[in-house]
Amino acid sequence: MARYRGPKQKIARRFKEPIFGPSSALERKPYGPGQHGRSRFTRKSEYAIQLDEKQKAKYTYGMLEKQFRNLYEKATRQEGVTGEVLMQLLESRLDNVVFRLGFARTRRQARQLTTHRHVVVNGQIVNIPSYQVKPGDVISIRPKSKNLDLVKESLQSYSTNKYKWLETDKKSMTGKFLNLPVMEEIPENINVQLIIELYSK
Repeated sequence: MARYRGPKQKIARRFKEPIFGPSSALERKPYGPGQHGRSRFTRKSEYAIQLDEKQKAKYTYGMLEKQFRNLYEKATRQEGVTGEVLMQLLESRLDNVVFRLGFARTRRQARQLTTHRHVVVNGQIVNIPSYQVKPGDVISIRPKSKNLDLVKESLQSYSTNKYKWLETDKKSMTGKFLNLPVMEEIPENINVQLIIELYSK
């Protein structure tokens, strides 16, 4: 299954945000990578700004270009504001929902839990990270996997019901996808309008 395997901290420093989770490298060096990272003041073109925003969204949600483009095209075919629909589709991915519910500390961990068949949706094992979760779906950790240290440690530090569109029961390791989030509720620092402008050209 294709996924980004390159250096994570360089990407986080490039965007000056911990898009792969907490980053000690970003805390030590809050500037871009490379020998000119501290002193790079070149003015970016409109296209470069839009491209950067798209790349940031891709890395944040752990997707490759073709996947991301397909999701954008799916968003354009649905009713509603394309930018908001795109973000809702990103937030509805199973790996992202597993992460948001607190079963994993990062989306990469959530993806691994999913592909290794530790995640159950409505009583059925689902091992596809891009699976689209729907309102009302119940997501839980497979009974045989509830002793995993990764899940236990992640839930210990998780604040219950952190997101309005999700409900988590730490004791039973179960969560529910209540509804699609609205733009104001999604915590990611992504200017989705720039992405729409980029793909609309």
